[in-house]
Amino acid sequence: MDTIDKRILRLVQKDASLSISEIATQVGLSQTPCWKRLQKLESSGVIKRRIALLDPVKLGLQMTVFVSIEVGDHSEQGLDHFAEEVAQMEEVMDFYRMAGDIDYLLRVVVPDTAAFDAFYKRLIGLVSLKKVTSRIALEGIKTETALPISAS
Repeated sequence: MDTIDKRILRLVQKDASLSISEIATQVGLSQTPCWKRLQKLESSGVIKRRIALLDPVKLGLQMTVFVSIEVGDHSEQGLDHFAEEVAQMEEVMDFYRMAGDIDYLLRVVVPDTAAFDAFYKRLIGLVSLKKVTSRIALEGIKTETALPISAS
């Protein structure tokens, strides 16, 4: 991956709706070489998908909750089962297996406390959990989707 590829990536992760012509102009290429580079970045999996970012509040999804989980069963089969089930829950925006004092960290987005309560009951019904701690976000200070791609 060279500096032109990185410039292309910085552009498309900020605005995936840019045309090939706009991207090519900004990185100093003609359209065909730019398109070929984009195709290569997509086929190699560097670009996983192109999406639209939505405003959760305007969609009635005002509550963000960070949920830390300690599971009781640390067998490979138990962890795999739990991960598969949680990954299917549409309220879960981010899902990480962690090192340290917790096993998993989730970012959950829901309309309100009643919706979170319903989610929570489904979550704790999946498997035997040792500890679940929920933290409600009061204000989103920074949410970024663009990765910090260095120029070199």
